Amino acid sequence: MDSSLLLVVVFAGLIVFMFVSSRRRMKKQKLELEEKARQTVPGAEVLLQGGLYGTIVEYDGEDLDKPAHVEIAPGVVIKVHSQAVLRIVDPASGTVTEDEFIEAEETEAEYIAGVADGDITSISDDHRAARQAAEADADRTDKDRPQA
Repeated sequence: MDSSLLLVVVFAGLIVFMFVSSRRRMKKQKLELEEKARQTVPGAEVLLQGGLYGTIVEYDGEDLDKPAHVEIAPGVVIKVHSQAVLRIVDPASGTVTEDEFIEAEETEAEYIAGVADGDITSISDDHRAARQAAEADADRTDKDRPQA
């Protein structure tokens, strides 16, 4: 009778241990999933299930049935299942603090006002001017160029 009571106590102890460790593991997995969902924002670098690295372009954390759009190379955007994101490689590049957001809005307003007034050239204006200068330089012949 004594050995059967010991066997029941050991068996009950194992069941309690399995239950407690299972709950801890589930709680840890839930926290990891919540952290991953919070960090999965446009601009974050991710590793996909297939081993591809890319940058999130579009992701809907609320509706996981919608595909995520991931840029794997400049100009190459693929659609993957939203749960195909294995882990976040570089979350910092995709997150912006509230202070940074407010500062960017203020800077953007100043920039837009400066472009409208003509005090500042926009980036597209700078690119256009550089492209026109390169085209003009290409149209020149060797005798038009200054001699060194």
